[in-house]
Amino acid sequence: MYLFCKRSNLNNLSLLERILSRKGYEVRLAPNGKLAIDSVDLTQPDLILLDIMMPGLDGYEVCNLLKASDRTRGIPIIFLSALVEVSHKLKAFNAGGVDYITKPFEAVEVVARVENQLRLRELELQLRDKNKMYRREIAYREQAEIETRMLLETTKLQKEEIEELLLNILPKAIADRLQEGQSIIADSFSDVSVLFADLVGFTSFASQKTAAETVKVLNQIFSQFDELSLRHGLEKIKTMGDAYMVVGGLPEPQENHAFAIAQMALDMQATVASFNLKNNHSFSLRIGINIGGVVAGVIGLTKFSYDLWGDTVNVAQRMESNGIPGEIQVTPAVYNRLKDKFLFKMRGAVEIKGKGEMMVYLLLGRN
Repeated sequence: MYLFCKRSNLNNLSLLERILSRKGYEVRLAPNGKLAIDSVDLTQPDLILLDIMMPGLDGYEVCNLLKASDRTRGIPIIFLSALVEVSHKLKAFNAGGVDYITKPFEAVEVVARVENQLRLRELELQLRDKNKMYRREIAYREQAEIETRMLLETTKLQKEEIEELLLNILPKAIADRLQEGQSIIADSFSDVSVLFADLVGFTSFASQKTAAETVKVLNQIFSQFDELSLRHGLEKIKTMGDAYMVVGGLPEPQENHAFAIAQMALDMQATVASFNLKNNHSFSLRIGINIGGVVAGVIGLTKFSYDLWGDTVNVAQRMESNGIPGEIQVTPAVYNRLKDKFLFKMRGAVEIKGKGEMMVYLLLGRN
């Protein structure tokens, strides 16, 4: 606490200073306005008792300067003056005073007003601290909400990236099951169509080209095969060097899978012929198709692979490996299923590893 007054009034205030000191307040005096401002800025008192008539700066000027500073604006000021006119009181309040005590004063009254202002000041500071804590809490919550939204957005993007990556290597139905937490995926399908295709002449081509040229040509052809598989509603299983495997009827049942895979085989032959014409190449495609039951599932821990197993798959691969470049070789199961819708030519009996002699047919086109 400070008592600011002109030097002639110091003796008059000594009693008040002693009374306030006995109350436990630390009281200091400043004899003029300039010293008052410097002292307040340095020590930051809880309350100021300010005389109006002082040498140099008067009380109004001191009050205006204190209220203009961020450091001292909140300190309550009680004016203590012999000026009793209402105009002086109004000027004191307009300058920022919180109370006005006229001289001669009653010490008890001054003490009561001082204690009242100090209680108000304490409440104000408590409220200010609570407001700061509240603002910090709001800021913390807003920051937490922002971070949560960012985390959710990041998680969403990561999930989308994972889904996109899984869909690039797995059928959607299988990818969904993996994301749902299913660890073992193995299904039996009683009726599917399996196609193997091999790009004849590509090995010789690759031996004369750079790695970049080899991959570029193979990617151009196989990308067109991928588009065909999507168009016909089939599922690409994998590529093995210059070989391509596609299946119809899984992982979701497909009523016309045999028709779709036969049509894709014809479209694949047409694609290679068109590619040769445009790029001056002489590749040919050897294709084998079979129909029957298979087991399908996901294998691997770090690099997932959706694959098929069973006699149907093995025979389809033998149809391709024992086939004729530029032709589509199929089993009797395929011929019997599609002979009313497609044109076939009997090739005759062919020795098939693990099966012995088997009658095979060549798919020529639509009927």
